[in-house]
Amino acid sequence: MSGTPALEPLPPGIRTAGDYEAHARARLQAQAWAYFDGAAGRGLTRGANRAAWDALSLWPRMLRAAPTVDLSTTLLGRTWPSPLLVAPMALQRLAHADGELATALAAAMQGAGMVLSLQTSVAAATVADAVRAEPARGPLWFQLSLLQDRGATLEQVRRAEAAGYEALVLTVDATLRAPRPLALPLQVGAVELPHPPVFHPAPSWDDVAWLRAQARLPLLLKGVLHPGDAREASRLGVAGLIISNHGGRILDGAVATATALPAVADAVGNELVLLVDGGLSSGTDVLKALALGARAVLLGRPVLWGLACAGAAGAAHVLRLIRDELALAAAQCGLRSIATATAELIHPTSV
Repeated sequence: MSGTPALEPLPPGIRTAGDYEAHARARLQAQAWAYFDGAAGRGLTRGANRAAWDALSLWPRMLRAAPTVDLSTTLLGRTWPSPLLVAPMALQRLAHADGELATALAAAMQGAGMVLSLQTSVAAATVADAVRAEPARGPLWFQLSLLQDRGATLEQVRRAEAAGYEALVLTVDATLRAPRPLALPLQVGAVELPHPPVFHPAPSWDDVAWLRAQARLPLLLKGVLHPGDAREASRLGVAGLIISNHGGRILDGAVATATALPAVADAVGNELVLLVDGGLSSGTDVLKALALGARAVLLGRPVLWGLACAGAAGAAHVLRLIRDELALAAAQCGLRSIATATAELIHPTSV
């Protein structure tokens, strides 16, 4: 794989990002679909994520519409074109031969950010080199999981710093999980990890403090749901939090992210930058998240389904659909800038 991925035709009849799912399921091999679509237990948390966003009702104000809406957001002291980032998702070459490279290019084309997974199937430097100089891109962040050997973790940190990534995202909710025996193709692997990788079996706040002290980049924690954990993260000086339950893939029965977000925002919203993921698939979902206290959102499976169907073009189309829906919804709710979205935008009976 080299150069810029070729543009591929989009599936017919696509109106929303969610329309890609059925096309992706038809195209993906059974093992790849099971890997990407899987959820823990009975899928209660995954279903709760989607239901929680649906249950929230927007409460628009009339006669305030602007001809354009400013979609820019500020993260870690820098202004970006939109509040959309692609969530860290492992082994994307299982979905398409161009994998994470195509996803990063798609995000850059749409002014969205990219959080590259430690379990990327394309070299982190290759991904960064492809998009780092793009002036209209979003944030370029690198996701970490703590390895049992701190030296190996620190090596990953230094490689991310050298490649030009702008922040580190430490996933803290996935150290203990049920085994999922899947036969994945041998030609697709996590190219940045030692073989075999040995993840830290029980990391603690001391490990977060150590990483915070060692890293030269801002550190965000991904997987926080409880206000108490948010306050501890703030005390340790992390730069931000991603309210996440890992898309329902870890603990079945965990609180939905749309439910957890307001409580975390109340606890630390003035101290830390907040992002959220889990079940978001439309521009109205994004607007609800911003109203509840998030500064930006991470989009997962919908982008992956677009990637599976048409590579970079499909992933870019998903992001564009969601971005356009966000702009329209914000205008319909009387906003001139998404930065002015507050909880008053959500009808109180639906929270």
